[in-house]
Amino acid sequence: MSWLWGLGFFYSLHVARAYGWSGLLAFALPNMLGLFLFGWVLGRPGRDPAQLFARLQGPFAGLFLLVQIAAVGISLHAFVAYLAPVGGLAGMALLAALTLFVACAIGQAFSLRALRLLHSAYLPIGLGAAVYALVTLGAAVPPLAAPTEGLSPRFLGLVLPSLVGFLLGPWTDLQQWQRVVEIRRAGGSVRLSYALGSVLFLGLLLLNGWLAISAGAAPALFFADGSVGEQGAVAQVLGAGGAQAASAAFVLWATIALLSTADGSYSSLRWLLTTVTSNSKSALLAIVPAALVASPLWVLALAAGLAALAVQAGLPMIYLMAPFATLFTGPAACLVARVLGRKGRYDPVLCYLIGLAALLLFVLGYAGPAPSLLALSALVGLVGALPMVVRDPGEPTRAPARTTDLGDGAAPASAPVALSPAQPVTRVAELSAAHGFDGDWFAMRMVPTYDDTNSVGNVYFANYMRWVGKARELFFNLCMPDFDLANTSFYVLTRSFQHDFRREAQEFEPIVVRIRIASHNRKFVTLEHEIHSENHGLLGRGSQSLMFVDTKTYQPLDIPGSIIRGFLPYWPKGSSIGKRIEETKPSLSDAIA
Repeated sequence: MSWLWGLGFFYSLHVARAYGWSGLLAFALPNMLGLFLFGWVLGRPGRDPAQLFARLQGPFAGLFLLVQIAAVGISLHAFVAYLAPVGGLAGMALLAALTLFVACAIGQAFSLRALRLLHSAYLPIGLGAAVYALVTLGAAVPPLAAPTEGLSPRFLGLVLPSLVGFLLGPWTDLQQWQRVVEIRRAGGSVRLSYALGSVLFLGLLLLNGWLAISAGAAPALFFADGSVGEQGAVAQVLGAGGAQAASAAFVLWATIALLSTADGSYSSLRWLLTTVTSNSKSALLAIVPAALVASPLWVLALAAGLAALAVQAGLPMIYLMAPFATLFTGPAACLVARVLGRKGRYDPVLCYLIGLAALLLFVLGYAGPAPSLLALSALVGLVGALPMVVRDPGEPTRAPARTTDLGDGAAPASAPVALSPAQPVTRVAELSAAHGFDGDWFAMRMVPTYDDTNSVGNVYFANYMRWVGKARELFFNLCMPDFDLANTSFYVLTRSFQHDFRREAQEFEPIVVRIRIASHNRKFVTLEHEIHSENHGLLGRGSQSLMFVDTKTYQPLDIPGSIIRGFLPYWPKGSSIGKRIEETKPSLSDAIA
């Protein structure tokens, strides 16, 4: 029932009347297939949806919230705008508000298991009301003889966006994630549940299509872009015919669809926001109570505001649906790629910028109408997912076992290490070896475990400095493999250390620590470092100052020549030594010696 929101309920009325049964099937079958594939993939033996969602909820929380705002907003807008012929615009707005308040109360008071029982009760009541309205219409008016538009250019252009949007749609629906986690936790079969659920959902869409065609001839809605809407036809016929009982039955059926959407949305939003808020270290929580931030009410208030604006502007429903086939497809494709095991880079800003361009193409194509632009918009929206699913040309191949450098033909740890820089790579998070060079940066890749965390579950602050120290020692060892502490004439001491914390990391979150020589004078060398998370980007950065002292007297020394020779390829290019390296590379080693 929670999948029968405004898009499914009212748009099925439109496509059945505008494009006939073939148009309804072109809309309903991708819907059914998307729901089935979601359950089939997540229901694979050995796959734990709860663990998957725990890794996805951080980077994709914004996507989940936007989709819930859009889903509830479309449902409220369609409910008010297309049932107005029965109860008036103000009356339907009041009923929608009441339904939303009841849904929030239900979502707050009951668990997901209780909601399942409630939805099981909603279904026969809603079906009975729909069948009653259907029988009344069949006895009062002849069915629609032919589709009002047929296979028009708009219909042909919408085929590809419908396919893309409905196949990816369930992956962005927070309610579906909550349900699949609960099914697995309760010991049920995810695959069987979603197979049966998708068939039931198809049946509900076909029932609505039957209702629409049984309404017979009815005036369509005309919009400013020249398009025609058939979503309100059933309400118009019932309202004009004076069949109060049938009108009430149809409104009850639509109210149940809205109620089951909104209470499920409230439950799933509370599920997500409570987890995200409890794990967050944002300074905002020091000002705003965590319970308020985690409340779904502010998200649903945004959805109600979106619906009110759309009703006031007389906006066609298709433009509220368009983000599911354009704006959200790039992030959704990245999410699916993560589920399937891809470790590429997710750039939400890039995805949404490209998605906005795709949304504009969709609007131009629908208003045109220009079928080619409509079809192109769905493909453009997917471009943002390319960094996730396509291998980076600069990405190195997996290094052989027990190597210490990332370049081709790296030597074993026991062999001498060449001082020439390895081929630079552009994405440090994708380094395949444990440590090595990324241009002038030395990079160490690691995965924190529970040993690195505190009682709260985030990485203990002092461990960031420990990681930088470890990266520094590996950097030193790789550049000066023959350094012997027992025979050295100098010690390398840490003069100062500074680190700027940006955000926290958690266990099992892939981390890359980068370090390089930033500057120097005669006696001191400054190293700068960065700590990156594969999931959340920059965690922090800082610097440290090194000094060199005599092993016997502990008197400060100038930078030893062996240090300059060992770190020769990675010395700052703008420094005096760096310039000499560029100008006199062939003779520099002899000059230093």
